[in-house]
Amino acid sequence: MKNVLKIWIGFGVLCAFLLGVAQAQDSTKRRAIDITSVFKPVLREASKINFHATPPIVDTARPKLKYDIPTQYLSLTYQPGELTPIALQTDSVLIWKNANYIKAGAGNVHLPYVQTGFSFGDGKSTFFNIFADQYNAKGNLPHQKDATTAVSIAGDVKTANNLEWNGALGFKSETRYLYGYQPDTLKFPDDSLQQRFTTYHGRLALRNINPTEFGLVYKPDLDVSVFSDNHSTNARETNSVLNLPLEKGIDKNFQFDLGLTANLTNYKRADLTIQNNLFYVSPALFVKASAFDLHAGITPSWDKGQFNLLPNFIANIYTADQRLTFQLGWIGYFDKGSYQRYESINPWLAQPSTLLNTRVQEIYAGIKGSLNDHVTYAAKIAFNSYWNMPLFVNDSIDGKTFLIRYATMMDDLQLHGEIGYTHGEDFSASASLNIHQYTGLKGQPEPWGLLPLELTTTVKWQVLKDLWIKGDLWAFDGADYLVNNKFTNKGNPGLDVNAGIEFRITRQVNLWLQMNNIFNSKYQRWNQYQVYGFNILGGIIFSF
Repeated sequence: MKNVLKIWIGFGVLCAFLLGVAQAQDSTKRRAIDITSVFKPVLREASKINFHATPPIVDTARPKLKYDIPTQYLSLTYQPGELTPIALQTDSVLIWKNANYIKAGAGNVHLPYVQTGFSFGDGKSTFFNIFADQYNAKGNLPHQKDATTAVSIAGDVKTANNLEWNGALGFKSETRYLYGYQPDTLKFPDDSLQQRFTTYHGRLALRNINPTEFGLVYKPDLDVSVFSDNHSTNARETNSVLNLPLEKGIDKNFQFDLGLTANLTNYKRADLTIQNNLFYVSPALFVKASAFDLHAGITPSWDKGQFNLLPNFIANIYTADQRLTFQLGWIGYFDKGSYQRYESINPWLAQPSTLLNTRVQEIYAGIKGSLNDHVTYAAKIAFNSYWNMPLFVNDSIDGKTFLIRYATMMDDLQLHGEIGYTHGEDFSASASLNIHQYTGLKGQPEPWGLLPLELTTTVKWQVLKDLWIKGDLWAFDGADYLVNNKFTNKGNPGLDVNAGIEFRITRQVNLWLQMNNIFNSKYQRWNQYQVYGFNILGGIIFSF
């Protein structure tokens, strides 16, 4: 008890002492807090996850791009009816527009010159074109004149059941005068020198636009023409060609083709009738891969009943960048022997007394490709063999008509090259060269009328949107010809340079000018027939 009392007495004394000290301090002094240390909280640095990207694996495989181009309609107004392209599906963005034009002109040789073209159709399922040409020409030499009249209509009709019909009808009349007689002092009336050829032509074709459910594509085609002349003993010829091609798609890389062809010729004149018929079957397998494609087949044929088996092998090998293609081929085919075809080669032809089909076998190797986006090229070397090759020689009286003589066998080593440059639709230029070396002739001593060398060039340039310039050049080495049925001579080389210009003066009217044989070359493509010299022709084009 005494101890507790002592503790309380001591606690009281201590409190009294502290109170006295507090009262003794200066009460006017401002209160303040002195900081003797600063605490700065710091967060611990967080650990981070490091991401290290793995480089991708290099893909060396070349992608295979497959293109499925939709079918489209295409109609070329300024092309001949026979060359009208197959009508394709019209793009809904670009609507086909009908176009019509009349081109007329005159010059120092041609008077007059008229060409017209008219087109009709709805631009979706029907297309029709009508073309007509008329010109008369007269040169400086006696009886050096000719005339041509041609009319044709062509059309395409697409039906609702996946079919497309294509047809054409045409008429053509050509008048040539036999002015190439020797000596040139001979006198003949015009009607005795006039030679007129008349052709009536019809064609009908059918094709399925899309393959059937079994992958079949068929394109039957029938072409019939009636050809005649105005000789005192009139000759008349009917040519009929029926093609029945069929394609069977196996898969994306394989396709089987089968073709049946009947080519019939009936030639008649008062004292002669010739049936020249040709039949052949063309089975083939087509293989397409990323680096090559191969067309392999054979063609059994019957030429006037005589059987021949023709090869049909074509291979194209591509480089990885598709810029270069190697070509190999071993093929066989027939050139039809007909009065109509021979007249298209030599218009001063006399009536033939024999018609033979020319069998051709060609073995070739070549390349084609592009150097860049503008330059393309091609080159080929070929060894050709011909059986029953038609050659043209002057008659032995005055030489104004040409007779046909056949080389029963002939070989030809051919070199061909071409190069082209294109810059959009504004500028294009091309050149091609053909060199022939004829050997191994049987039945004839020389290749009468065949040119050993030909060079052709063409340039087209759209300088402005309403100004066009064009030019072309044709050069050749002269052919061998027979003089008076006795000895051989060789023709002189020839050069023909042409140039033209066309420009628009209104929305519907263009002016055009054409100059032919600018250097006034007096060359002869066919012996004794000198061509027209320098001639100029100009006029207007009215389009609507």
